[in-house]
Amino acid sequence: MTARDLLQDWQGLGSAQVAANGIELRVVEHGDGVPVVFCHGFPELGFSWRHQVFALADAGFRTLTPDMRGYGGSSRPERIEDYDLLTVCADLVGLLDARGIEDAIFVGHDWGASVVWQLARAYPDRVRAVAGLSVPATPRSSGPPVSILRSRLGDEFYMVWFQEPGVADKVLASDVRRTLLQDEVLSARTFLDTDSAEPPLPPWLTPAEFDYYVETFTKTGFTGGLNYYRNLDRSWERTEHLADTKVTQPSLFIAGSADPVIQFTPLAKMSAVLTDLRGSIILEGAGHWIQQQRPTEVSAALIDFAREVSN
Repeated sequence: MTARDLLQDWQGLGSAQVAANGIELRVVEHGDGVPVVFCHGFPELGFSWRHQVFALADAGFRTLTPDMRGYGGSSRPERIEDYDLLTVCADLVGLLDARGIEDAIFVGHDWGASVVWQLARAYPDRVRAVAGLSVPATPRSSGPPVSILRSRLGDEFYMVWFQEPGVADKVLASDVRRTLLQDEVLSARTFLDTDSAEPPLPPWLTPAEFDYYVETFTKTGFTGGLNYYRNLDRSWERTEHLADTKVTQPSLFIAGSADPVIQFTPLAKMSAVLTDLRGSIILEGAGHWIQQQRPTEVSAALIDFAREVSN
C-alpha cells in the first residue's frame, strides 16, 4: 500500500492548547457534528489519527485529537505517578468540559485503547460509545500486572523492561529513528540490538511523516509514554472500585491478525467486560499500527459505528 502524505494537511488544521485536569493538552479539532475523541498510544502522537480525522470530519463528525499527556505538544509532568489510567481519563473529561461537550464517542489505539475502555467504566455518562484498536478490553487481573507479566513472560518482556526509570528512556532516545522503525517490540532485545541494519520505512508512512515523528520524539524523549507502563500496578490499585463494572455503552474492537498484542491478550475475555459489543473486526494481514497501515478500512468501520450510535 502506498502512503498518502497528509502532513501538510494536518499541520494546516492548526491546534490549540487546552487546559484540562491541571495540565495542557495540544488538541487538533476538525469538523462539526457529534464529537469523536481520538486517543493515541505508544510511541505515537495525535498525528497517528490523521487519516481518520479527515475521514470522519468529511462524514459529518466533530473530531478532537489530543497529544496525550506526556507526548508532543502536551504537558509532560515529571512524576511517574501522574500517568496512571484514572489521571489520564480525567484529562479527557477535562477536555470535554473545556469544550462544553456533554459526551462523546471515544476511539483509542494501543495505550489509548486501555484509556478509553477505562474511561467508559469510570465516567459512563461522558462516553456515548467506545472503540478500541489493537488492545482488547479485559477483566481486572488477579493481582498486580507487572509481577504476573514477569512470571509469565520474563524480565526481557518489553513491559517489564520498561519499568526501571531511566533505563529504557536512555536506550530509546539514543537512536530515535531506529526506535520508531521497530515493529516487533515484545522483547528488550529489539531495542538493545544496535548492530543490525536499521529497519526499513513501512510503506504506509511517507518520509515527511516519519520525519515529523522523529523530530517530535527527539525533542520530547520517550519518558512520558514509558510512564504509562510504570503505572500498570498503580492503575490496578486505583481501579479496584471498578473491578466489577462493565462497559455498557455500544462498543467496537478492531485489530490486525498479525498484531502480536492479541496473541498474549485473548479476545475471548472481552465478552466478560463489554455488554454491547457491536463488532469485533480482525483485518487480515495487518499489524499493530492499523489506523495508519489500513486507514481506509479502519476509517470506514469507525464511520459506520459512529453513525450507528449517533442515531
